[in-house]
Amino acid sequence: MNTNQEASKRKVMALAERFSDSSQDYRTALLQLLREFVPFDGACCTAVDPQTLLSTGAITEDGVEAIHQGIFEHEYLREDFNRYDDLCKAPEPVATLSQATEGHLERSDRYRNVLLPAGFHDEMRAALKYDGACWGYLTLFRSQGRAFFSEPERECILALAPLIAYQLRKTSLSLPAEENTWMEEEMGILMLSDQFTLLAANPTAEKWLTLLRQWESIDRNTLPRPVRAVCSRALSNPAEAGHTTSMAKVCIRMPNGPYMTIQASPMNSQSCTIHLAVLFGPAKPADMLPLIAEAYGLSVREKQILDQIVRGASTKELARTLHISAYTVQDHLKSIFVKTGVSSRRELIWQLFTRFGVQANQ
Repeated sequence: MNTNQEASKRKVMALAERFSDSSQDYRTALLQLLREFVPFDGACCTAVDPQTLLSTGAITEDGVEAIHQGIFEHEYLREDFNRYDDLCKAPEPVATLSQATEGHLERSDRYRNVLLPAGFHDEMRAALKYDGACWGYLTLFRSQGRAFFSEPERECILALAPLIAYQLRKTSLSLPAEENTWMEEEMGILMLSDQFTLLAANPTAEKWLTLLRQWESIDRNTLPRPVRAVCSRALSNPAEAGHTTSMAKVCIRMPNGPYMTIQASPMNSQSCTIHLAVLFGPAKPADMLPLIAEAYGLSVREKQILDQIVRGASTKELARTLHISAYTVQDHLKSIFVKTGVSSRRELIWQLFTRFGVQANQ
């Protein structure tokens, strides 16, 4: 199996070279290639925001799109086997439903309520992690009547997962062109029911929805996966005061466009019916900087300094805040300038503003 795994790795790496600029094209081709190593009857490959682990867009094969909403519901609103939040923390982030349930798939609510009615049987899930961060999810399905996924097949996907994650990371962190056309600053506002039925939208939200649908190659009646993800997370957040939960927000860089954020919050009406408010808008520095810093290959300390620079901190203030000398701050600044291709603080701020829309003192 090791020889087969090495051959599989070479093919996956070659595929990444062919589709180095497009995450969507890469993931579409990847699903076709993976069938050579692990046969399956349906699949979904999702890119995620490593900060919130929410979807930034998915490639979903025919037959899976119809159950996608049910999968979201069971991921965020119910306890079940192999939830992605759990896989991201597991020593081995690849698991099959058959192994998790010890061969008794009916123990899983997701199997009984979503997979079985759709004609699916076993399911393999992989959290696609590279260098400690998760950049995507891979889900493979087998139809009724097919054998369970085997342990060698699980090990094959386990070996390939870091390579896939590296490519998703690379495309997620690709920097926008020097000259970029930014959308208007007006906030996009969308209102949905708790069943994700569209109730109202302003023109800016309609523009964002159109762009996201084009990006995911879905029809106008399908809600984009990033919107579903933030809404599902918003509904899953407990309402108790003082209870800290994961933020229902995702940061996305649109192809050839700006960084944007989508965030959702439940709204209680007088009739006690829960509605969801979804906001689309240009990303703020706190949303963008982790991705920008990662794209430039900044160290942990350099990321801290970049964050403080955007906040308007002086060298003396940086030294005091980070408990280092002013000389050490200057050394880190020189390294940041080299990695970002600038020669001064002013030029760095200008580049962050013109390429990414980051404004200082935000």
